[in-house]
Amino acid sequence: ALKRAPVVYSGAPGPGSRDIRPADFVAVVDHMRGQKERRFFVLGIKHDLALVAERDPDVRPPGAFSMRGYSIGGYGSVTTNKIIATVVGDLFGLKVQAYPLYGSEKKGLPTTYYLTVAEEPIRVHSELKYVDFVPLNNVNAFNLGNPLDGLAPGGAIFIQHQSANPAEVWETIPASARDTIRRKGIRVLALDAVKIAEEVASRPELAQRTQGIVLLGVFLRVAPFILKRRLGAAELYGAVEKSLRKFFGKLSEQVIQDNLKAVKRGHTEVLEVPPEVMEAAA
Repeated sequence: ALKRAPVVYSGAPGPGSRDIRPADFVAVVDHMRGQKERRFFVLGIKHDLALVAERDPDVRPPGAFSMRGYSIGGYGSVTTNKIIATVVGDLFGLKVQAYPLYGSEKKGLPTTYYLTVAEEPIRVHSELKYVDFVPLNNVNAFNLGNPLDGLAPGGAIFIQHQSANPAEVWETIPASARDTIRRKGIRVLALDAVKIAEEVASRPELAQRTQGIVLLGVFLRVAPFILKRRLGAAELYGAVEKSLRKFFGKLSEQVIQDNLKAVKRGHTEVLEVPPEVMEAAA
C-alpha cells in the first residue's frame, strides 16, 4: 500500500504549435525536483503559467555543424534547406536534419529555417539556439531580433548585400552586432544573391526562389566537413547537380543548369570581410 499519495504535475506543451526545446524539459525536471507548489504549467510560450528555464543545454551530437537562417517566406528557403540536406547526405553519408519554421501563411513574412549535420544521430528536433552558421537572406534580421544569439565563437554569418566592397558591407551591420562579431571572432561573408539569381534564371518567375539556391554555394564554402575531405570542384558540383535533378528534374534541363550555375557562383563569388576592415572601423 502507498504510504503517501504521489505528487502529480501536469503541463500543456507548445500551445499554438510552438516548439518544445531541451531547456523546457530541464525546467520541468527542476520544477518537480524543487517540489514547487504549482502543479500545472505551460511550456514553449511566454505566459503567466510558463516555466522559465534557467539552463539551456546544447544537446547536439559532438562535432555537429548547425545553421540557422533568416529569410522571407516564398524565397525558396525551405527548398534550399532540403537540397543542402540532400547534398550533404548523398555526398558524405552524414546524419542531417532540415527543419523549417514555415507555413503557407508565412509567404512574404520573415521566417527562419534550421539545419544540423553530424556524424551521429541527431536526437533533438526543434528550433536551434546553438549554431555555427547564420545566413541572413532577410537583411532586416538585425532589426527584428538578435541573429547572433547562440552563434559559436569562430562561426560565420552571411549577409545579402549589393556591394562587393567589404568596408561597405561592414558598415551596414549595427554597432552592437559588430562588437559581438569582433569579440567572438565571427567571419562575415557577403554576396548579392538577388543579382545573381536575376542573371542566371532563364525564367523570370523563378528568379526569386533562385536566391536561396545561391546560398547553397555559400554553405559549401563554410561547411567544415567539406573542407576536411578536400573534394575537387568536379566531384562537388557533380553531387550538387545530382541533387538538383531530384528537385527540379520535372521542370526542364535549363532550370537544372540555371540552378547549378547559381550554386557555382555562390561558391566562387562570395566575399569575406577581412579582419583589418573590422578593426579599422572599431
